[in-house]
Amino acid sequence: MTHKIIGMEHDKKIALVAHDNKKRDLVEWAKFNRVLLAHHKLYATGTTGEILEQELGFKITKLQSGPLGGDQQIGAKIADSEIDFLIFFWDPLEPQPHDPDVKALLRMAVVWNIPIACNRSSADFMISSPLMDSNYDRLVPDCDVYRTRKITGDE
Repeated sequence: MTHKIIGMEHDKKIALVAHDNKKRDLVEWAKFNRVLLAHHKLYATGTTGEILEQELGFKITKLQSGPLGGDQQIGAKIADSEIDFLIFFWDPLEPQPHDPDVKALLRMAVVWNIPIACNRSSADFMISSPLMDSNYDRLVPDCDVYRTRKITGDE
């Protein structure tokens, strides 16, 4: 498959998501990194966004709660190049009723080649990278060939 370049600007578009048992961890991480996050555009699902906005004191674009479609909204924004980073503190020890949505969200992040942090350590490394505050060219699959293919009826 061929690739194309999507430019990530100095100010990144970051999605912040956390399962219920991980919300406190994400909030603590975000408060610790408040200064680093402040100039980026932040998105979050439901309750996580409400808590983060109160704790950080700046605007968070809030989507639906994860089980109500928020994970899918973030996935759609990833596919539309409206999200550059995914920080998703998910709980691997607790079954989630919306597990297929969680897997779909992680799949979108991988397909569209965006950085993903699923725990505090990976989020710390990601946010402290020199690339975080610079422009970056991200390679993504060039799906134009797929979109413009001739459909024969056998597919």
